Amino acid sequence: MYSAIAANKRKTVFMMLFFVLLVAALGWIVGQWYGQPAITPYVLAGTLVYVLISYYSSSRLAMRMNGAHQIEKRDNPRLWRIVENLSITNGMPMPKVYVIDDPAPNAFATGRNPQHAIVGATTGILDMLDDSELEGVMAHEMGHVKNYDIRVSMVAFALVAVISIMADIMLRLTWYRSSDDNDSSSSSIFFVIGIIAAILAPIIATLIQLAISRRREFLADATGALTTRYPEGLASALDKIGKYGRPLKRQNPSTAHLFFANPLKKGAVAALFSTHPPVEDRIARLNEMGRKA
Repeated sequence: MYSAIAANKRKTVFMMLFFVLLVAALGWIVGQWYGQPAITPYVLAGTLVYVLISYYSSSRLAMRMNGAHQIEKRDNPRLWRIVENLSITNGMPMPKVYVIDDPAPNAFATGRNPQHAIVGATTGILDMLDDSELEGVMAHEMGHVKNYDIRVSMVAFALVAVISIMADIMLRLTWYRSSDDNDSSSSSIFFVIGIIAAILAPIIATLIQLAISRRREFLADATGALTTRYPEGLASALDKIGKYGRPLKRQNPSTAHLFFANPLKKGAVAALFSTHPPVEDRIARLNEMGRKA
């Protein structure tokens, strides 16, 4: 389990570095295209400001978007005690606990660090799972908090947004450039490069974000199994959700990466751009961990 955690962390770092390089490359292309090479540092600075705004404001917004409400111990002692015990086991502060009134079996976590964390579950998953399965799911969500996965996801989401905005600006400027600017061969080359970059960059960025999110799900599975010392509980929960799961009533693609299982409608395109790896793959890895434990 420790090797799985370490491998996923390394791969995520490499993908985030590639993300930043992609933003810098787009800034450089725009600067070369318009004869303003000094624009790249300003692009990176603007990206940092946008990321910081998303970093500090996204958690509460995500809870409102999905209709989640905060609970206290008296509202659901079972869920509260499980989260409290896991917090003690992990040596972490007790996070805020939320519930979504939805029959779809799912759970979620958000927050930029353990001191500002939120974890929760839908009413559907509370009804479906037994205590050991629910503990496995919440250990997974606490694993996201412990590993600072939400921070990584928020940064990745913000970078995708920045890249999409830059690509849109590049496409719009392309069509409105005067013919005088396109006389030289070098301008023509950057014109073609700019068009290709504007089209491909958002696609590449989205795929990188999805790859990061999927890696973090495997990492949280490994962390959760390590916390409970019972991978079979989490595997059983995944098996039930895979068989009897359903989409959430409130579906928000922008917050799908916060959930334990894919909260969106299933389909070929949805599977390709899903923020979650296939349930079968997650179960297989957990069963392998159980055999090696």
